[in-house]
Amino acid sequence: MTTSPKRLDRIDIGILNQLQHNARITNAELAQAVNLSQTPCFNRVRALEKLGLFKQQVTLLNPELLGLRINVFIQVSLAKQDEDGLRRFEEAISERPEVMECYLMTGDADYLLRVMVPDIQALQRFIVERLTKISGVSNIRSSFALKQVRYKTALPLPSAGMTLQNPDEGADTEWS
Repeated sequence: MTTSPKRLDRIDIGILNQLQHNARITNAELAQAVNLSQTPCFNRVRALEKLGLFKQQVTLLNPELLGLRINVFIQVSLAKQDEDGLRRFEEAISERPEVMECYLMTGDADYLLRVMVPDIQALQRFIVERLTKISGVSNIRSSFALKQVRYKTALPLPSAGMTLQNPDEGADTEWS
């Protein structure tokens, strides 16, 4: 059974933008920000939630106050890019708390990691005792972030509205 594509209007987009910037906003504040009364606003938030638009809610912590001052991007190449090798690497990396992000890449390296550690010694331990021990790793190149110029978690959304996409199909396919 196919349902019609879900179209988000400007109010839905406004709600999503507000929640991306402050997930702890009260329903009253949210309703005021998007020019709705509280009950319709609450109902729209629940409808957006049922559509699966909210992946999760988190609290973003200040890494420097927690002593995590070293932000490193590490390119990792594998000896072989077969299914087992990729799976083993991804499983090993997913267990490491210092790995903030991991992407399977095209180009020179197979993976790009973003790693946060308190100091150079911790980075050395991670690379020597963890990363090099993963079966199949053949090359590691690190680049230190000197300054974070921009960091955001909010996704870019159109101002007027949009039709949701089905994540299991091509980008031109509408959500059904």
